[in-house]
Amino acid sequence: MDDLEVLRREFEAEDGSFLLRLRGDLHWDRQAFGRLERAMRRVCARYEAEERLDRWLVDGYWFLADFVPGWTGHPNFPRPEPEYYEAALERLHDLQNWFVTGRSPYTDTHVWPDL
Repeated sequence: MDDLEVLRREFEAEDGSFLLRLRGDLHWDRQAFGRLERAMRRVCARYEAEERLDRWLVDGYWFLADFVPGWTGHPNFPRPEPEYYEAALERLHDLQNWFVTGRSPYTDTHVWPDL
């Protein structure tokens, strides 16, 4: 599946998406998050030099970076282990920043560790 299609499905919280599982089931699906995060990263790289961005993409990146920490920040939310959770939230913020500004917060040689 094309990365833009993955993001469209994720941002619209379709069946099997990270966002649907997070909101509807109160479950952090690591596999779905990994799929979402990798697609977001590849789209950032693909759109890095673009002067204009589609609003649905900007909205999606912005929403995830704001919504996920707020939704999962409740003390009773069943979060994954703290190190992974904090790294995932940081990744969403970094990807939001990269997509909107067109500049990665890291050097070109940075290796993004799998989450």
